[in-house]
Amino acid sequence: MSAVHSRPDLDALVAEIRRCRICRDAPRGAPLPHEPRPVVRARASARLVVSGQAPGTRVHASGLPFTDPSGVRLRGWMGVTDEEFYDETRVAVVPMGFCFPGQDAKGGDLPPRSECAPAWRASVFAALPDVELVLAVGRPAQRWHLGEDAGSSLTEAVMDWRRILNRAAPPRVLPMPHPSWRNNAWLRRNPWFDADLVPELRRLVRDAIAR
Repeated sequence: MSAVHSRPDLDALVAEIRRCRICRDAPRGAPLPHEPRPVVRARASARLVVSGQAPGTRVHASGLPFTDPSGVRLRGWMGVTDEEFYDETRVAVVPMGFCFPGQDAKGGDLPPRSECAPAWRASVFAALPDVELVLAVGRPAQRWHLGEDAGSSLTEAVMDWRRILNRAAPPRVLPMPHPSWRNNAWLRRNPWFDADLVPELRRLVRDAIAR
């Protein structure tokens, strides 16, 4: 059987993911305390993947990824319009956890559910044959996509973006901080991110989605 025919049917896979209730019905640890609402966008033609953490409260309500201030900042970093970002024939959004994981006692979002990545990510990426660039947004995505190259911290990984971007194994991966307001202090401490990485990010994104 050819490699093309052995790829999963991505449309069917996305539909299956959107029906997933594993974090409620067969959880690792405590079940998700609310009704799952998996959020994922992907078409087989996509050349760019945004790999973030998990939906927040606004995305859980809308069912559309990055419909919040973090999304506004992310699209600004990428240099894309809303229409370009939500064109799933060009841009796939595949978070580490597809469902809003809930919040901790301080009101911050909990980490992505541990059930999602082992159950789905390998199949999703096997069904995305044309991906050229993955934006690894936040620490969980960096660990999954980079392995040992993720280093010991988010700052270490993002500072090493040039070497990571030019690794031999495709697709190319660009490590990034999460665009949440909670990272404002990190952005102030690391002005090189806006000065050096963001312009290259915009060039890479434009090259990927223009084809």
